[in-house]
Amino acid sequence: MIEILLLLLVILMVGLNRKTSNRVTALETELEAIKAGLLATQPVSTAASTAAPAPVPAAAVIATEAVTEEPAVRAEPVNLAEPGTAEALPEETIAASATAEDVAAMEEAPAAAASTAPTPAKPKNRENLESYLGARWPVWVGGVALAFGGIFLVRASIEAGLLGPGARLVLACLFGLVLMAGGEIVRRRAMPQVSDRFSNAMIPGALTAAGAVTLLGAIYAAYGVYEFIGATPAFVLLALVSLATIALSLLHGQALAGLGLLASLLTPALVASDEPNANALFLFLGLTWVAVNAASRFRRWTIVPMLANIGVGLWVIAYAIGADDFDPLPPALTLIAMIGGTGFFWPGAVYGRDRVAKAGWGAMLGRQPLTITLSVAIMSVLPALAMLATNPVTGIDPYFAVAAVIAALAALGASRAYTVWPAMIAAGGAVLSLAVVAISLLDTYVPQPVGNEPLPVMTYTTEIAVSLLLGAIFTMLGFAFLRRFRRAEPEFAMVWSVLMSGVPVALATISFLNFGNLGRDWTHGLYGLGLGLVLLAGAEWLFRERDETREGYIDWAANLLVAGSFAGFTFALHALTNGIVTTVLLSVLGFAYVLGMRARPWPALPWMMAAAILIVFGRIAWEPTLIGQNSLGTTPFFNALLPGYGIPTLLAIATAYLLKDSTDFRIRNLMQALASLASLMTVAVLVRHAMNGGVLDDRVPTLGEQSIYTLLTVGFSGILMTLDLKSPSPVFRWGSMIAGVLATINALSLHVFALNPYFSGENTGSWPFLNLLLLGYLLPGLAYALVAYYARGRRPMPYVIMLALAGAVLGFLWATLSVRRFWQGENIADWKGFMAAETYTYSVVWLLIGVALLAIGSKLDAKSLRLASAGLVLVAVVKVFLVDMSNLEGILRALSFIGLGAVLIGIGLFYQRILVNKSGEPATPDSQEPAA
Repeated sequence: MIEILLLLLVILMVGLNRKTSNRVTALETELEAIKAGLLATQPVSTAASTAAPAPVPAAAVIATEAVTEEPAVRAEPVNLAEPGTAEALPEETIAASATAEDVAAMEEAPAAAASTAPTPAKPKNRENLESYLGARWPVWVGGVALAFGGIFLVRASIEAGLLGPGARLVLACLFGLVLMAGGEIVRRRAMPQVSDRFSNAMIPGALTAAGAVTLLGAIYAAYGVYEFIGATPAFVLLALVSLATIALSLLHGQALAGLGLLASLLTPALVASDEPNANALFLFLGLTWVAVNAASRFRRWTIVPMLANIGVGLWVIAYAIGADDFDPLPPALTLIAMIGGTGFFWPGAVYGRDRVAKAGWGAMLGRQPLTITLSVAIMSVLPALAMLATNPVTGIDPYFAVAAVIAALAALGASRAYTVWPAMIAAGGAVLSLAVVAISLLDTYVPQPVGNEPLPVMTYTTEIAVSLLLGAIFTMLGFAFLRRFRRAEPEFAMVWSVLMSGVPVALATISFLNFGNLGRDWTHGLYGLGLGLVLLAGAEWLFRERDETREGYIDWAANLLVAGSFAGFTFALHALTNGIVTTVLLSVLGFAYVLGMRARPWPALPWMMAAAILIVFGRIAWEPTLIGQNSLGTTPFFNALLPGYGIPTLLAIATAYLLKDSTDFRIRNLMQALASLASLMTVAVLVRHAMNGGVLDDRVPTLGEQSIYTLLTVGFSGILMTLDLKSPSPVFRWGSMIAGVLATINALSLHVFALNPYFSGENTGSWPFLNLLLLGYLLPGLAYALVAYYARGRRPMPYVIMLALAGAVLGFLWATLSVRRFWQGENIADWKGFMAAETYTYSVVWLLIGVALLAIGSKLDAKSLRLASAGLVLVAVVKVFLVDMSNLEGILRALSFIGLGAVLIGIGLFYQRILVNKSGEPATPDSQEPAA
C-alpha cells in the first residue's frame, strides 16, 4: 500500500513540476524581452561592437556542452563568449538533434563567419550548499530509494504471501517499466535550464536507472531464485535490458551508460551454465563494447569507454585463469575488435591530425583521448600476457594469438597522431611476451626415449616464425607512420624510428638466444642482414625527403634509422659468426660506416664506429681471451690477442684521425678517448699474457707486472699530453691528467704497500742492479719525473707537484729497499729484522738523496723537488735522533751524528747563497730597518 502511495506521489509531483515549468518559462520570456529593450535603447560604439562575442545557436551551445574533455593538443579555439561562459557550461548535456560532425564543424568555423550582433554572456552559475542539498542530493538518493523500493516491494509480497512468485515478478517488471516511462515523461517536460545546470543529477536519469535496476533484479530472480526461465533466456533478457539502458543513456547521460555497462559486464557472471560457451561470451562482450563506444562517440564521453576497455580486459584475464579448456581465439578476436573499434570510433576532427598540435614531448604524451588510448593499450597487453600463462587444450597457439593482439595495437599506434601510448606499450608487450614464452619453455620436460626409440627433438619453428614476423610488422608500421606523420609529428616520428628498429632487433635477439643455433644460425642471420638493409634504405629515403630550408635541423628520424641498420647488421654478425671473428668484424663494420661519410654526409655515420668500439669493449669484458682460454696460445705478443685487440684499436685510431677536422666536436672527442683507451688496453693485455705464461685470469699481478702497467699509464699520460699540444682537445687534456692520477693512485697503493717485497716477501732477483727493484721502483720513478718535467707550464701546478712527489717517493723506496737488499740478500721480507750497519746506511743514503734533490731542484728551479728534499732531510733527522741514538753504538753512532750535522750545515749554507742570489742584495739584519 505504501509503495502505491509513493507512486501516486511521484505522478503528482510531475504534474506540479509541469505547472511550475510553464510559469517559469513565461517569466523568462518576459525577462528576455526587457533585456532586449534595454540593449536597444543604449548606444553601442564601433569598438564595442567589434569586440562583442558572436552569438551561438542554442543547438550548437548544447552540442558543445557535450564534449566532456577538450583535446589537450590542439590550438586554442576562437573565443565565442567571455571566459566565465565556458566555466558555466555543463559537461554532459547534448541535444538529440546535434551530431558529433556538427560540433566539429562548428569548432573549426572561423570567427569571421559568425554574426556580429552582440549577445550578453550568461552569468556564471556557482554551486552552493543549497544547490547540493536541494537539487542534487535528493535526486541521487531518490533514485537509489526507488530502486530499493522495487526490491522491497517484491520482498514484502513474499513475506505477506499475498501473491505468487510469478505475479510478484510481473509486478516488479511493471514497476521497472513504469519508472523508465516516468523518466522519459519527466525528461520531455523538464525545463532546459534544469538540464543545463544539473546534468549529472537529472531526475529522468535517476528514474530510468531505478527502473533498469528493478528489471535486472526481477529477471535474475526469475532465473536464479524461482528457476522460471533457463540460462539462455535469462542471459538474453539481461543483455537486452543492459543494452537498452546503454541506448537510453544517449538521453539521460553518462552515468546511465555506466550502469548499463556494469549490468552487461555482470550478466555473464550472474548467469551460470553447465556448458559455457566462450564464443557467445566474448561475442556479447564485444557487442556491449561497441554499443558503449558508439554512444560515447556520439556524446563525446571518455570515462565510460575507459571502463568498457577495463571490463573487457578483466573478462579475458578471468577466462584465461579460470577456464578448464582455454581457447585463445575468442578472447584474441575480442581484443582485436576492441583495438580496431577504438581507431574507428575515435578518429574525428577533435583528435585527428588536422588540428594544430602543441609541440613538445609533454604535449605528445598527454594527447586526448588519453584515458581511452591508455586503457585500451594496457588492457590489451595485460590480458595477452595472461593468455601466455595458461595451458590451452584446444584452439590456436597462444603466442600466435598474443602476437596478433600486439600487432593490432601497434597498428593503432601507427594510424593516429594521438596514440603514442599504444605504440610504446605494444612494443614493450611484444618484447615481454616473447620473454615470457622463452622462460616458460625453459621448464619444458623432454621425455626420455624408451628402448630403441630415437631421442625426441624439440623444435621452435612457431616461436621463431611468429617473433620474427612480429618484428617485421613493427618495421612496416614504422614506415607507414613516417610516410604520413613525419613532418607533422617530429617527436612521434622519433619514437617510431626507435620502435621500428629496436623491437625487431630485440625480438630476434631473444629468439636467437633461446631458440636458435648459437654456432651459426642462417635464419636469424639473414633476418638481421635484411633488416639492416631495409632500414638503411629507409634512412636514404628520409634523408632525400628532408627539409633543406631549415639550417641546423637534425633529422632525428633518419639518423635513428641509420643506428637501427647498424643494430641489424650487428645482430647478423653475432648470429653468423662467433669468437674473435665477430669482434674483428664489428670494428670493420663500424669503420665501413665511417667510410660511408664520403658518399653520404649523414651525421649518424661516425657514431656507429663509437658504438662498435663500445660493443667490442663489452665482448672483451665478457671473454677477455676472445677465443677461450684453452684455445689461446702461450707465445708472447704473437697470439690471437694481437689481431683481436689490435685490429679494433688500429681502426679506432684511424677513425679518430679521419675525424680530427670534424665540426662535430662530440664524436671527435669521443673517438679520441676510445682510441686512446683501446691502445692502452691492448698493450696492457699483451703484457699480462706474456707475464703470466699465456694465462689471462683474475689472479693478483706481481710487482713486475704491475710496474709495467704503471709505466704504461704514465707513458699514456705523456702521449696524450703530446697529442693535446699538437691538436688541442679536451679529451687529450683531461685524459692525460686522469691517467696521471690513476697511475699515482696505483703507485701509492700497490708499489708502496700491497706489492712491496718488504711486506709480500717476493724475491727480488739475483742480479745486483738489474732486479725487481729496478723495474718496480726506479723506472716508474724516473717516468714520473720525466712526465712532471714535461708538464711544467702545460698543466696545473698541483698536478705537476703530484707527479713529482710520486716520482720522489718511488725513487726513495728504490734506494731504501736497495740498501736492505745489499745487507739482507735477495729476500728482504720484514721478518728478517735490521742490522746495525744497515740502519746507519739508511741515514747516509737518505741524506745523500736529500742533497741530490736539493741540487736538482735548485738547478731546475723546481720548488717541488726542493720541498721533497726538505721532507727527506727531516725524516733523516728524526731517524737519527730517535732510532740511531738508541740502536747504534760506538763509532757508528758518532758518525751518524757527525754526518747529519755536516749535511745540515751544508744545506743551510746552500740555502743562504740561493736566497742572496735571488734577492740580489744581502739580507737585512733583524735589528736594522731597511733604508728608505
